[in-house]
Amino acid sequence: MELYYSFSVLIVLASLFAYINYRVLKLPSTIGIMVIAIIVSVTLVASGENFLPKTTSHLTELVHNFDFTEVLMGAMLNFLLFAGGIHINIKDLKEQFGPVVMFSTVGVIISTFAVGFGVYYLLPLVGIQMPLIYCLVFGALISPTDPVAVLSILKQANVSKSLETKVAGESLFNDGMAVVVFTVVLQLAIGKEIDLNVENIGLLLLREAGGGLLLGVLLGLSASRAMRMVDDYIISVLITLSVVMGGYLIAHEMHISAPLAMVAAGLFMGNFSESFKMKSETQDYLIKFWELIDEIMNAVLFLFIGFELLLIKDLNEYLVAGGICILIVLLARWIAIFVPTKFMAFKYRFSPQTVKVLVWGGIRGGVSIALALSIPVNEYSQIIISITYCVVVFSIIVQGLTIAKVANPKKIATEEKIIEQTLEETH
Repeated sequence: MELYYSFSVLIVLASLFAYINYRVLKLPSTIGIMVIAIIVSVTLVASGENFLPKTTSHLTELVHNFDFTEVLMGAMLNFLLFAGGIHINIKDLKEQFGPVVMFSTVGVIISTFAVGFGVYYLLPLVGIQMPLIYCLVFGALISPTDPVAVLSILKQANVSKSLETKVAGESLFNDGMAVVVFTVVLQLAIGKEIDLNVENIGLLLLREAGGGLLLGVLLGLSASRAMRMVDDYIISVLITLSVVMGGYLIAHEMHISAPLAMVAAGLFMGNFSESFKMKSETQDYLIKFWELIDEIMNAVLFLFIGFELLLIKDLNEYLVAGGICILIVLLARWIAIFVPTKFMAFKYRFSPQTVKVLVWGGIRGGVSIALALSIPVNEYSQIIISITYCVVVFSIIVQGLTIAKVANPKKIATEEKIIEQTLEETH
């Protein structure tokens, strides 16, 4: 009953804030909901105890009792990644396979170390000192771009298909690598003895990422065959729901990556319909159902990100540190994009405008906050949660609202034409 009560309150608030945003702020829906939630949180923190003591107490208790890490990483993220995977064209992904793999693996590792060392050397300037290992923990959790934030904001950016596939593909696949890196570094930070040789890390990555992708393909294959045999929209919707919910339970029991399993299953099922003639009614219902699920989950997620502010004590103490971390994360993102593009220069060409969009489009979101909240409580956990929150809010609001202006489709098209002409001349 308590869980039902919590979800009921969140859905009511999400719908109310969405309505206010539509009528007043007119921002993209998810960003608008989060901005209103932050405004409400700041108001309650500043004067709620004097004017609305019961409301402040109830809302703070609701947010405190809601296990954000478990709900997001264990439930919501699976629905959102499956919905995101369904809408990506496998042919477009194949064309951008190299960049997507490099950015979601090598890019995450480069970013983790760049952020970690940056924080270690620069935060002491404002009187905050953390051991290097905890700085690397922050680097690992802030490095993955959030697929939920990226996919919801890319819809309004009007970028080219190849660029959209690079950004969306990276954000969908980099969770697996990021969680492995975060898990290893966090275990070192809290004093667990683990054997850090290449073989063990390779096996961990193979089990988490490889196992997740294989499970997703098997789920997608079996579910698609079942859908082909019935071709009924009600049964098809139920089958896709069972893939997401049952798939998570299987992945959890096998200790493999549920997010990657959902991406693989979504990609497979989203592109499988091309190989058989599905009734237009069935296809229409499936697409609309998962679009609706996507929008509802996004609304609740961004609302909750806004209300997380109620749990952060003394955020004012860390605002300057948060500002420094924003700059460090942006610089690390540029390094994590620039270095792999140079390695891939023999096969892929990246225009300056494309690199700029890839850097600015690396939006952080709920995944980073969920990982930060999963750190065991100690003297550094509150610092990490606070600076993570600052980076995420800046990323979603500032980068999210300006990515459409940064992504100049005409300029990108012009630069890509020049690159193609240069390649033809050299050959």
